Amino acid sequence: MNNKKNNIPFFKPHISKDDKKIIMKSLDRDILTNGQITEEFEKKYAKYTKSRYAIAVSNATSALHLSLMSLGIKEGDEVIVPDLTFIATANSVLMVNATPVLVDVNLDDGNISTKSIEKSITKKTKAIIPVHLYGKSCDMYNINKIAKKNNLYIVEDCAHAIGAKFKNKHVGTFGNTGCFSFYPTKNITTFEGGMIITNSKKINDNIRITRNHGINRTLRDRYSSTYPWDYDIKQQGYNYRMDEVRSSLGINQLKRIEKINNARRRAFRYYYDKLSTIDGIILPNNINLKENSCHLFVIGINKSKFGLGRNDVHKKLLRKGISTSIHYKPLQFFTLFKKKSKIYDKLTNSAKLYREILSLPFYTTISHKEQDNVINELKSIKNY
Repeated sequence: MNNKKNNIPFFKPHISKDDKKIIMKSLDRDILTNGQITEEFEKKYAKYTKSRYAIAVSNATSALHLSLMSLGIKEGDEVIVPDLTFIATANSVLMVNATPVLVDVNLDDGNISTKSIEKSITKKTKAIIPVHLYGKSCDMYNINKIAKKNNLYIVEDCAHAIGAKFKNKHVGTFGNTGCFSFYPTKNITTFEGGMIITNSKKINDNIRITRNHGINRTLRDRYSSTYPWDYDIKQQGYNYRMDEVRSSLGINQLKRIEKINNARRRAFRYYYDKLSTIDGIILPNNINLKENSCHLFVIGINKSKFGLGRNDVHKKLLRKGISTSIHYKPLQFFTLFKKKSKIYDKLTNSAKLYREILSLPFYTTISHKEQDNVINELKSIKNY
């Protein structure tokens, strides 16, 4: 049973009073999906990330799916994905009937290992999906070098990484596309939703049609002309649109993204400084807070030094009303990917991290008092 004294959730979406007003105002529109508000959100997002195009979609999974489709990835092709990621990364590969190839990650930050990528490239390899895990960018310099050398596409999974940069350039702008998530746990939310950014007009035009059943005209375009039914379908498509309500929320939250990310950076630094005195806790490494979106705060538990294993720490914190989680269970351990994926390299780092990592409560509005409760309980558990 949870101790209600602390009652600290793992995450807490931040919906302001102004957000709620904007949402209600958007309901007065005649067109409630894929209209002018969505177009405005796309333009503002492209400007923020300094990309040529941005396409709003229903979620980040659809963003990945549409990206792979637009690049012509198909059955018989192999796509490299990190073992330590959410299942959507690899599921999107299966959605185009291609084969996910699982590669290892770096021990110090959990991001995709360039060495493991190089070991896993075959004649069938067509693309790499680097995941900017926890809000820290992958090594896009070397990933781009590998891709160029082997004539591979890059689809960046930026679900954790709005505001994250590599060498002062926003993530998602290094590859052929960048895919973002606005799920309730993310730095900004539209409840459900996602965004694709690209510098390619061809990819942009293709995705805009494919997200809308393959129809070559938007709802607003069709009903502003004489014949709403006068449209063409030249390719297979899906219902992956974003509506005006969620777009209005996205615009309003995007206005304060720097304020949001700065609050998360302060909370990140507070945890980092306070937890550095506890022996047995492994802190995030190679952190440049100026380029990190600080989506999650993930520690490692060294059982021999801390005195308890990760699972026991999770259970003891939960009894005190403090929720924690793991990001992520490696893909290699799921039944689906044991059957459907290929592995050409040893996945030792991802397996080791899985035994140790623990994601602490972390959200935009978390207070130092709440963080102190988490920190003090960790100290108490260690001294138990």
